[in-house]
Amino acid sequence: MALLVRELGLQPYEQVWQSMQLFTDQRSDATRDELWMLQHPPVYTLGKNGKPEHILHPRDIPIIQSDRGGQVTYHGPGQIIVYTLLDLSRMKIGVRELVTRIENSIIKLLGDYGVRANARKDAPGVYVDGRKIAALGLRVRKGRSFHGLALNVDMNLGPFSRINPCGYQGLEVTQLSALADITDFNDVEQQLLSHLKRQLL
Repeated sequence: MALLVRELGLQPYEQVWQSMQLFTDQRSDATRDELWMLQHPPVYTLGKNGKPEHILHPRDIPIIQSDRGGQVTYHGPGQIIVYTLLDLSRMKIGVRELVTRIENSIIKLLGDYGVRANARKDAPGVYVDGRKIAALGLRVRKGRSFHGLALNVDMNLGPFSRINPCGYQGLEVTQLSALADITDFNDVEQQLLSHLKRQLL
C-alpha cells in the first residue's frame, strides 16, 4: 500500500497535533499510511513526561504540553517537520525499528550534502560532531504511530539556547545551512522524503 504524502506548508502546532490524534483514532486496518511534511511557527513543545525546568527562558514563544515521547524541543520556520502516521502492526516493526529507520533516512540525506552524521543509542535523534541537527519524538497508540521528526535546515537557532534541548543541559544544536550549501529548501524536503520512502516501504 503506497504512502500518502501531504505537504501542508506552515501550520500551527496545536491544530496539526489534534488532526494527528483524530486521524490515528479513526483509522482502520485498510487506512493508507501517511507522511505529513510541514513547518511550524515558533513554539516550544514538551513531551508527555517532559520536565518544565528544561525550559529556561521562553520569553514570548508559546509552550505546548504534547503527548509525544521525549523532552523539550523548539520548532520554527526553516525546520522540516515530518509526521509519520504509520500502522506499525501492519509493517511488522516496533517503535525502536521505526526510530532507526527515520534516523537512517536523515543520515543518508545529510550524506547527500557531504555531511557525516550519526545516531546515538542513549538519545534518539541525529548528531553532527556531537551537535544535534534532528530531533525525534513519537507516540504509538494501538500499534499506530504519530508525531515524528524535526530537521534543522535553515532557521533561527537562537531559541534553542533558551532551553535544554531534549533535556540535555548545554547540548549544542546545528543546522544543514551551517554545514553545506543549500540552494533550495524544497529540494531538501524532497530528498528527505525520498529517503524516508525507501526506509519505510
